[in-house]
Amino acid sequence: MTLIGWAQIALVLACILASAVPLGRYMAAVADGRMTWLRPVEAVFYRAGGIDPERGQDWKAYVLAMLSANAAGFVLLFAILRLQGVLPLNPQDFPGMSSWLAFNTAVSFVTNTNWQAYSGEAAASYLSQMAGFTVQNFLSASTGIALALAVSRAFARGGLRELGNFWADFTRVTLYVLLPLAIVLGMAFVALGMPQTFSAYVTATTLEGAQQTIPLGPVAFQIAIKHLGTNGGGFFGVNALHPFEGPDALATALQIWAQAVIPFALCLTFGRIVGDIRQGRVLLAVMLGFVVAATAAIYAAEAAGNPLLTALGVDPIMGNMEGKDVRFGLPLVALFTATTTGASCGAVNAMFDSFMPLGGLVPLFLIQLGEVLPGGVGSGLYGILVFALLAVFVAGLMVGRTPEYLGKKVQAREIKLAMLAVLILPTVILGFTAVSLVLPAAVSSIANAGPHGLTEMLYAYTSAAGNNGSAFGGLAADTPWMDLTLGIAMMLGRFAYVVPVMAIAGSLAAKPRAPEGAGTFPTHGPLFAGLLAGVILVLGGLQFLPSLTLGPIAEHFTLLAGKTF
Repeated sequence: MTLIGWAQIALVLACILASAVPLGRYMAAVADGRMTWLRPVEAVFYRAGGIDPERGQDWKAYVLAMLSANAAGFVLLFAILRLQGVLPLNPQDFPGMSSWLAFNTAVSFVTNTNWQAYSGEAAASYLSQMAGFTVQNFLSASTGIALALAVSRAFARGGLRELGNFWADFTRVTLYVLLPLAIVLGMAFVALGMPQTFSAYVTATTLEGAQQTIPLGPVAFQIAIKHLGTNGGGFFGVNALHPFEGPDALATALQIWAQAVIPFALCLTFGRIVGDIRQGRVLLAVMLGFVVAATAAIYAAEAAGNPLLTALGVDPIMGNMEGKDVRFGLPLVALFTATTTGASCGAVNAMFDSFMPLGGLVPLFLIQLGEVLPGGVGSGLYGILVFALLAVFVAGLMVGRTPEYLGKKVQAREIKLAMLAVLILPTVILGFTAVSLVLPAAVSSIANAGPHGLTEMLYAYTSAAGNNGSAFGGLAADTPWMDLTLGIAMMLGRFAYVVPVMAIAGSLAAKPRAPEGAGTFPTHGPLFAGLLAGVILVLGGLQFLPSLTLGPIAEHFTLLAGKTF
């Protein structure tokens, strides 16, 4: 690790935080309907859909509207992928995807996971990339933010029967937040060298005289929303490692900024909605603390190098660049990895399969902590609020008082629903991983033996259920078993989690909001931040520590003993 490296990391994080403040204020205005500069465009969508934006919905109606929108998106994307061979904008004449792969891919993009069991430039037409993937990148991100706004309103006032209107929130987030940011960022990426064209792939002659196909396409604007919406599904198979998707270090820094700025800003939006900006700042501080700690852990593990090569006299840094791009260096690789797995983005600028065992453990563990640090756009906020409820419950048990959060009493119903939401992730991850490690049809997908192979399978289901989408590598994912079970894991990780969270919101919204008293546990200071961080760590650590011990931790000690897998 070097001082220059940490200066790079600090500069990017400072830019993220500086941008999050005004963006958080702006999104609070969007949530309240105070942004009107696109009101005529809004009205067109409302009239076309027969929507009354002033008509409120309770939590059940809000969830049903969300599920119907996502179901329609799934059907449309599945049809595009199956029929892409006969649809336009397919200069490479790619055939339609198999039903298994189309199912997995459609679920992936609708759930904001963007897991890719295919290589984009070798399997998806321009129409699939634009009308399919890019559109869902907007809509899945808008869904997450809309849900976060609805949950925030539940804490703002008492006696509410309605949490807002899903269609209005969904439309406003897309028009006022995601679309303007994506246009500006997409133009910046074009200026930095990313392609944005409908031209067919180019065949070039190499210096050795061989023929090489250079893929092109409408790349830049998909990459913009891929990061802003914490989607992660890249235009190219190797994602941001491809020179057209990650042309230089500045583009990489912009991608890191884009995948973290909205999740951080939403914490401040929450503080403004509930009328106490300090509440948002403490959530932001916890998220930032985990990102910095994870970045440091990855940076240290990778900078130490491979001990087997070091023993042979190879420089630690130079001996540990396999799977990484020398243009970015370890600092931007470490920060990119921490933010993409902490933020439920799934984009990568390095291959995790090539990380040192402890370096690979960190992104895996970040996802297993619930994707709340900072989490996906929207999902990170409502996810960390679930942990906040559990934290005040623990505090209430310690002092013998009825727990409350922002003036809302937290009772048995809310805690049961919170635990139901929290337990979905380990149930899906560990359940599917355990079955797949003994099923011959699944074991045949693993490329490596021993603990490294276990980590490959564990990471796949962790990434799917956590709606992250990044891959550890070394796993043949396009098989009927993997396509089906990973698709189911993605759906459960997104929608089975959302339903109890929205039920909590509906329950809390109906309760009166009591003013703070002398005995109220403060939830805006360092004490609560530490408690919240501890609850997140304990829940994640206790549930997944055995599997991590059998995977990356065991591999670390076997590596020290001179054995690799």
